[in-house]
Amino acid sequence: MDAMTCPRCDQEMDPKTLGHGRALVCPDGHGVFLERIELGNLVEAETDWHRNAGQHTAPLPKITPDMTAPPASKAPARAWVETLFR
Repeated sequence: MDAMTCPRCDQEMDPKTLGHGRALVCPDGHGVFLERIELGNLVEAETDWHRNAGQHTAPLPKITPDMTAPPASKAPARAWVETLFR
């Protein structure tokens, strides 16, 4: 992955290993850039994590044009992706 600057603050984004993939992360926390294949790999890893985590989590839904926002829940479920950005 080539070097890239953050479109918001113009700082060079830092490469970070995420699971088996790589991403570019803004040092000021403005965002993350993933190549399409890396995003697909993260979605698959997240779905696998939920599949093996038990009944308290749910896999990511397929995105469709007619989707509506889910109702607000009491507390957001913890996810595997969350551990990558600590």
